Amino acid sequence: MDYALTSLIALMLFLGMLVFLEAGRRIGNRRLANDAEGARTGTGAIKGAVFALLGLLIAFTFSGAASRFDTRRNLVVEEVNAIGTAYLRLGLLPTDAQPALRDLFRRYVDSRMEIYRKLPNVEAAKAELVRSTQLQEEIWTQAMAAGRMEGAPPPATMLLLPALNQMIDITTTRAMATQLHPPTIIFALLFGLALASALLAGYGMAGGTSRNWLHMIGFAAVMAVAVYVIIDIEYPRLGLIRVDAFDQVLADLLTGMK
Repeated sequence: MDYALTSLIALMLFLGMLVFLEAGRRIGNRRLANDAEGARTGTGAIKGAVFALLGLLIAFTFSGAASRFDTRRNLVVEEVNAIGTAYLRLGLLPTDAQPALRDLFRRYVDSRMEIYRKLPNVEAAKAELVRSTQLQEEIWTQAMAAGRMEGAPPPATMLLLPALNQMIDITTTRAMATQLHPPTIIFALLFGLALASALLAGYGMAGGTSRNWLHMIGFAAVMAVAVYVIIDIEYPRLGLIRVDAFDQVLADLLTGMK
């Protein structure tokens, strides 16, 4: 979900809430004209329940999005630590085998950075991910061969291979983390509850001689901004709220390898 689509959803919600506020106000005015005493009977409990559910859903989705955002940032650091540990353990291998492996590591880190640089171009990112996977296989194959070279200390592969395995595994974890989102029905329910609350709020504003534009626009704008922020945090590589700053640790790691 890119920036343009998120903005469009927020704009549609804003406009939709204004329409529902006005519709609720007109319905309320008709009810007051036909039954002034009974028009508002029992509406307070209904409004309270709907607004409470809306608030609960906003809190739930925002908390979940923020938690997943933190997880994705932490995974960047975990990957850097895994790569850094594996790179240091290359020193256990015979000296002749180290230059080629170190060069592969530098290319690998550059490829990992390039994957996320190419977003939101998903196809380009997937193509780069294939290249990273190929580099992983080359690193693993050469590390295995180096461990069997004459003069290689027995503990070399025992220490290096688990570090390489962790370095490879974290890429799958990060890839799955980027695809971990709430079901679409959750966002649809949030959207629907926002519109329902606008309808009920508009009904409660009935009876005045003029529209209270400040409250109507303010209510719609606050809800639209809240939904926009939730979606933006949920997709931190595609919107305004991003985790790109944490990629700097990968860049620093690459600089340290040269």
